Amino acid sequence: MKLWWGWACVLLLSLLALSVSQAEAQDDLEMEDETEEAMVEDMVADGEDSAEIEGEVEGEAEGEKGADANVSFQVTYKTPVPIGEVYFSETFDDGSLDRWQVSKTMKEDADDEIAKYDGKWSVEQLKENKVPGDMGLVLKSRAKHHAIASLLDRPFIFQDDALVVQYEVNFQDGIDCGGAYIKLLSDEDDLDLEQFHDHTPYTIMFGPDKCGEDYKLHFIFRHRNPLNKDLEEKHAKRADVDLKKFYTDKKTHLYTLVLNPDNSYEILVDQSSVSRGSLLHDVVPPVNPTKEIDDPTDSKPEDWDERAKIPDPEAVKPDNWDEEAPAKIQDPDAVKPEGWLDDEPEFVADPAADKPDDWDEEMDGEWEAPQVPNPVCETAPGCGQWKPPTINNPQYKGKWKAPLVDNLNYQGVWSPRKIQNPDYFEDLAPFQMTSFRAVGLELWSMTSEIYFDNFIITSYKEVADRWAGDSWGLKKLVASANEPGVFAQLTMAAEERPWLWVVYILTVGLPIGLTVLFCWPKKSDDDYVYKKVDPPKPNVEEEEEDDEEEEEEEEEDKGVQAAEAKATESPKPAEAKKEKAEEESGAAGGDSVEDEEEEEDEGEEEEETKSNEAASDDVSAEQKEEADDGGHSVGDGHKQAVRKRRVRKD
Repeated sequence: MKLWWGWACVLLLSLLALSVSQAEAQDDLEMEDETEEAMVEDMVADGEDSAEIEGEVEGEAEGEKGADANVSFQVTYKTPVPIGEVYFSETFDDGSLDRWQVSKTMKEDADDEIAKYDGKWSVEQLKENKVPGDMGLVLKSRAKHHAIASLLDRPFIFQDDALVVQYEVNFQDGIDCGGAYIKLLSDEDDLDLEQFHDHTPYTIMFGPDKCGEDYKLHFIFRHRNPLNKDLEEKHAKRADVDLKKFYTDKKTHLYTLVLNPDNSYEILVDQSSVSRGSLLHDVVPPVNPTKEIDDPTDSKPEDWDERAKIPDPEAVKPDNWDEEAPAKIQDPDAVKPEGWLDDEPEFVADPAADKPDDWDEEMDGEWEAPQVPNPVCETAPGCGQWKPPTINNPQYKGKWKAPLVDNLNYQGVWSPRKIQNPDYFEDLAPFQMTSFRAVGLELWSMTSEIYFDNFIITSYKEVADRWAGDSWGLKKLVASANEPGVFAQLTMAAEERPWLWVVYILTVGLPIGLTVLFCWPKKSDDDYVYKKVDPPKPNVEEEEEDDEEEEEEEEEDKGVQAAEAKATESPKPAEAKKEKAEEESGAAGGDSVEDEEEEEDEGEEEEETKSNEAASDDVSAEQKEEADDGGHSVGDGHKQAVRKRRVRKD
C-alpha cells in the first residue's frame, strides 16, 4: 500500500510539474511579446515622425470580485520616414504605383495562354488587423503570372558596407502553392523594367516560398566564376526553425536579410534569427570548387575484383540434398471430417434468379444463373472433393548454394584516380557580388491576396530596426490587441482538431481526480479502525480494573501494616492461642481444618503476589522506601506463619 501511495504521489507531482512548466512557457511567451511590444513602443517614441500610440483602458466594476477591463487601442498612424542612409524605401501609403512598373512581357518557355504577365496588383489596406492610413501592395490574381519592379534611389555596390534588405509579407488567405520573394535586379545596361521576366538577371533572391508541405525561405545569390565569367546560383542552407506558422497564421511577418563584408549572413523573421552562416561554407554548391577531381579518362581494369566474398570453390553439394523436394506437402495425418458431402457442389445456380428481359442469346450467349453458396453445405463440414491440408515439408532444403568465403583476390572498391581540377579557382570574397539597381517581384501563385509592405534597403541594421518599429511594430500591436484569449484559442484549435478535447479533459481531469483520490481527508481512525482490530472500550475497562486493584492493594497494605503493628506488640500469646485453637479444631474436625488452612494459604499467597506487583509498578519512590522498610518484617512474619501451617499439614 505504501509503495502504491508513493507511485501515485510521484505521478501527481509529475503532472503538476508538467502543468507548471506549460504555464511558465506560456508566461515566457507572453513576456517575450510584451518585451517586443515595449521595444517597439520605445522605437516609436524616439522617432520624430513615427506613429503615436495611445492605449485607453476602460473598465467598470462588476460585483465584489472585480470586473473585466476592455482595452481599446487608438492608433494615429503617420507614414514612417527612414532615419539614416537608405538605397530604397517604399510604404505604398500614397495609394499609387507611380514609382513601380508592371511588366508587359511574356514568360519564356510557357504556353501562350499562361505566359503573359497579366496578374493584377492593387494598393489597399489589410483585410484584418488594419492600421488606419497604412496601405500595402496586394497580389490580386490567382493562378497567374505577376511581375512588377521599381528602381532604387541609387545602385548598391558590394564593397565595404553591409547590405540589409527588409520587407513585410502577409498571406491573408493562407498559401497553397506560391512565393512571396523579391529579386534584386542586377545593374545591367539593358535593364528594362517593362520587360521584367523570369530570366531577367538578378543578384539576390530572398523571401518565403511554399508548395505542398515544403516551406522554404530562399536566399539565393548569383556568383560569377572568375575564370569563365559564368554566373551560378548558390543556395543558402535551410532555416534552423519550423517555418510553417509564418505561412498559416494570417499575420504580417517581417523578413530581414543581412549580408556582411566578412562573407557572413543572417536571416531573421520578426527580428528573430532563423538562419546564419558563411557564403564560403554554408551554400550549395560551394563557391570554390575542389582542387582535385576524378580523372574522366580513367577506367576500371577488366581483371579488377571488387568481390569481398566468393562461393567456396571446394564446397560440394551433399548426396542427400534434394533440390526437387517441394516446399509444401499434404498432411499425411489429416482425416476427412465426418459428414463431408463429396457429391454436393460448393456453389449452385441461384434458383431465384431470372433471365433479364433484354437478354439476347445471339448477342450475349446462353444465359446462366449466377452462382450462390450451396445451402446444403451450411450444416455440413464441407462439400466437393476433399483434399488434405498442406504443411511445410521437413525434407525441403531448396536450391543448394556453396557457402561464401573470403576472396583472396579482393582488391577493394575501384575509384578513378585524382587529377588537378582545371577549373579550380579560389574566391575568398564572394560578398563582392554584381551590383544591383532595382527591386522586383516576379511571382506565380495559386493563392491571391498576398500583402507586401514597407520595403527598405540600407547598409545599417539600426536603420532597418527603427523603420520596423515605425511600421511593422504597429501592425504587431494591433494584431496582439485583437487576438483572442487563451481559452478562445484552445476552443478554436479543438474545433479544427476534435481529438484535442480528449487531451484537454485528461490534462484537467486527471490531476483533479488524483488529488481527490489521494489527498481528500480520510475518515477518523476512531470511527472504524479500532472497532475491527482493537476496540477502545475494553482498554478503558482494563484501566478501571487496574485502578480498583491498586486501591484494594493499598487497603491490604494498610491492613498488613496494622496487623504487623499488633503482632509486634504481643506475638507469643497470639501464637499460643492460635496453635491451641488449631489443635483443638484439629482434634475435633480433622479434614475440615486442613481445608480451611489450604484456603487461607492460597488467599495469603495471592495477597502477597498482588502486593509485590503493586509495590514494583505503581508506588512512588517514597512509598517504595517505606515498603522496603516495613516489608521485611511483614514478609518474614507471613513466611513463618505459612511454613508452620504447612508443617502441621504435612
